[in-house]
Amino acid sequence: MIGWALRRALLCCAIVLLGVGLLDRGAALLRGGASPEAQVAASAPRPSAPASNTIVYTANELGHVVLDAAVNGAPVRMLVDTGASLVALTPADARAAGINPAGLVFSGHVQTANGTARTAPVTLREIRIGQLSIYDVRAAVLENLNVSLLGMSFLGRLQGYEMRDGKLTVSW
Repeated sequence: MIGWALRRALLCCAIVLLGVGLLDRGAALLRGGASPEAQVAASAPRPSAPASNTIVYTANELGHVVLDAAVNGAPVRMLVDTGASLVALTPADARAAGINPAGLVFSGHVQTANGTARTAPVTLREIRIGQLSIYDVRAAVLENLNVSLLGMSFLGRLQGYEMRDGKLTVSW
């Protein structure tokens, strides 16, 4: 008999506590506020996303984006090419960037718009566009290249890039 009464009393207490909790939440919602738990969660510090920096480049009349970069500190005019796996430098731009032509080993071949070209793999210390610098960029020097290409070994290391309405937006 006492066990039955004790269970009944505990059940009644649980129902009362549940009812009070529901009434408290309901009243907070009617006031337009959140529950105390939600208020605590809302006031807790949250990790913030890193601030995104952007640069916008306008395409030329042919729809190509050609920009001024610094490769290992040397000024280089580059065509943005999302179809190029690597950054590709002309021999002249490579020389300007401090790459010794005598030390290049042309061990690969690629198909370009100008035909087949031999390639020499290199790693660039830095490529800078505007205030953005990317370090240790895989690249290649191509023998028969007319303009250096800013390829995916650079672009793939960005937070993002988007081409829309004739404008390339680069974010990091």
